[in-house]
Amino acid sequence: MTLEFSQVGLAPDFVDYTRGWDLQRGIHGKVVAAEAPSTVLILEHAAVYTAGKLTEEHERPLDGTPVVAVDRGGKLTWHGPGQLVAYPILKLKNRSGIRDYVERLEAVMIAVMADYGISAERIKGRAGVWITADSKGPDRKIAAIGIRVLDGVTMHGVAINCNNDLAPYAQIIACGITDASVTTMSIETARNIAPSDIADRFVEEFRKHEEALVSSPEGALL
Repeated sequence: MTLEFSQVGLAPDFVDYTRGWDLQRGIHGKVVAAEAPSTVLILEHAAVYTAGKLTEEHERPLDGTPVVAVDRGGKLTWHGPGQLVAYPILKLKNRSGIRDYVERLEAVMIAVMADYGISAERIKGRAGVWITADSKGPDRKIAAIGIRVLDGVTMHGVAINCNNDLAPYAQIIACGITDASVTTMSIETARNIAPSDIADRFVEEFRKHEEALVSSPEGALL
């Protein structure tokens, strides 16, 4: 295998965001230098807001929760207990295939949710994975994507709402979206689904895309 998975911390061992980011950057540097294999970090964060490059000052929360400025695209979002976070740090086989990479991340999450009877999908013009409007409510986001590619190696990644509290989203305009809401796998299925319940399945599904995405250690970047 050219891809490794590392489970950094799931409940009750929540990972501080800055520690996770430092870990990402350390691995990223080693992958760029061909000193480490492509790696996917799996974890749950302690509660934090992260502000992407497009975040405006008035969009920041006022509830005292830490806000960390990050080098991904997008706006403000929340991470915390009950949310499965995956950070793929991949040496991409095709450096120009960013759209394909994002679509594969979406496909992985959609497949995992399908196991639980959740009909998640993409919505044109919206990032992430969604439940489209139905009798339960309007379009609602169930998983977020925020990535960066530097020197042909990816950073940041995805966050799947499993059984997290949605109250923190009331403090912000999540990802800059004003005409939709947020949901979790637990709400959609009326059963408790924790990040630990889907972590192995996420890895299994991600493995299906490894050959298409990841450059082999001895292979040159395209």
